[in-house]
Amino acid sequence: MNHPQLTLKSVRARPVVVPLKRPVISKVGQFHDWPLILIDLYTHEGIVGHSYLEPYLKQSARYLLPLIEDLAAAARDQPVAPFDAYRRSIGSLHLVGREGMTLIAVSGLDMAAWDALAKAAGKPLAAYLGGTTGPVPAYNSNGLWLTPVGDFAAEAAALVAEGGFSALKLRLGRDRLADDLAAIAAVRAAVGAEVKLMCDFNQGLSLGDALVRCDALDEQGLYWFEEPIAYDNIPGYAQLARELTTPVQLGENFYGPRMLYQALQAGAADYVMPDMMRIGGVSGWLRAAAIAGAAGIPMSTHLYPEIAAHLMRVTETAHWLEWQDWADPILEEPFALKDGQLWVPDRPGQGIAWNEKAVAKFAQ
Repeated sequence: MNHPQLTLKSVRARPVVVPLKRPVISKVGQFHDWPLILIDLYTHEGIVGHSYLEPYLKQSARYLLPLIEDLAAAARDQPVAPFDAYRRSIGSLHLVGREGMTLIAVSGLDMAAWDALAKAAGKPLAAYLGGTTGPVPAYNSNGLWLTPVGDFAAEAAALVAEGGFSALKLRLGRDRLADDLAAIAAVRAAVGAEVKLMCDFNQGLSLGDALVRCDALDEQGLYWFEEPIAYDNIPGYAQLARELTTPVQLGENFYGPRMLYQALQAGAADYVMPDMMRIGGVSGWLRAAAIAGAAGIPMSTHLYPEIAAHLMRVTETAHWLEWQDWADPILEEPFALKDGQLWVPDRPGQGIAWNEKAVAKFAQ
């Protein structure tokens, strides 16, 4: 891979909070708007790399911004070389920990660095990594939260229509099994049996409850059970994966590729879905994809559809892209959706740029 010669000049990180079309109501909380941290990586050569983070909580910005600034200051005037920076940054965090906010900050800078390099090469990131642009199969994750089941028929139909989707994500884990069954039935009645239903429990069950609930739902023809229990209960996930027929999906909370490796070694998942800000950005994803590929485990994405779509084009066991439009309000040109696929555009870098008028409007 021929890396253009770029050197880091400075980094700007800005918090914004954008409105959500449909509020997020799940076992981990309720959100009516969504915080983002926009990162601009400036080089002495005039190329600017962009990335963003989705830290869930608005107050996270007060901790992440200084981390991003400190890491950028330590790399000032050094070559923009993501693998070197990833190794150096991870090494610098041994004493304070390589999970949580620290790795999230590393990931944000890593994504911006890869964007800058691909732009300097005049190639989309997917092409810069040795692949091609084009479509990525996606499911719509923009709704079907733990909201009244009576609203599900209209909402499910609208979600399919947003991009010709053949797959949707449905949240489960209500207090009563009957209510989960009613939610599944309502969606099926609205969109038909051919639409795939990815089901997410958002870590809302204990292991005992998960064994009972997932066993009761195992014959519902669901596409996967995602995070029924706390993400770090690896022995529990191994038990679920052994005992259930429906595939178990895990991984949005893997902090770094080694955690993914450990989970696969334990037989804790049938599918994995790393999150860009936790796995280690583009560099972390590429390492994780090699592990999943060697193990033959299908690999999907979590959030960050624009950046993740490029990586799915170069991932050996690429599975499904999770699509949300949560960053669209601050993007100059969101990616196109057609026939249930997100299309990676033929634009240099990751293909994202900020709508500065919207950024000013939603500045925190």
